[in-house]
Amino acid sequence: MAAAAPSARGRTRYEDDLYTWVQEQVALLRAGRFDEVDVELVAEELEDVSKREYARLYSCLRVLVMHMLKWDQQAEHRTPSWIFSIREQRRRFDRLLKGSPGLKSRLDEALAEAYPDARDWAANETHLPPDEFPPDCPYAWDDLLERPFDLDSVKT
Repeated sequence: MAAAAPSARGRTRYEDDLYTWVQEQVALLRAGRFDEVDVELVAEELEDVSKREYARLYSCLRVLVMHMLKWDQQAEHRTPSWIFSIREQRRRFDRLLKGSPGLKSRLDEALAEAYPDARDWAANETHLPPDEFPPDCPYAWDDLLERPFDLDSVKT
């Protein structure tokens, strides 16, 4: 059930309580009281939602690529957890793009941003110098999203 739109005097300030402020702004919009909506702050919040979605995309790609780099660089240290992490990041990636298909236009940008961080992270985790890893992402989208990883290749 939607909350009643607040009166002008009883409104919460954005700075004091973001959650309540958002609920009040939603109620005002649903009530058609557009002239009472804090348009500038609502626009900023919507822009922040977009930025958070992009950050989620970047994060999925960074973790996915980091584990793939480790997998390829240190076959002797492979663990099942690397496979599980790759699978989980692929699932998150799929869910994210289903919920926000507009992010597809930024895939290459996100991968280009994520790769240097994934490379550094993989170097740190493997205790190898970063130059042991390719300077540019070695994976095509098919590799990132479809390449098989199986437990048979894990060293026990």
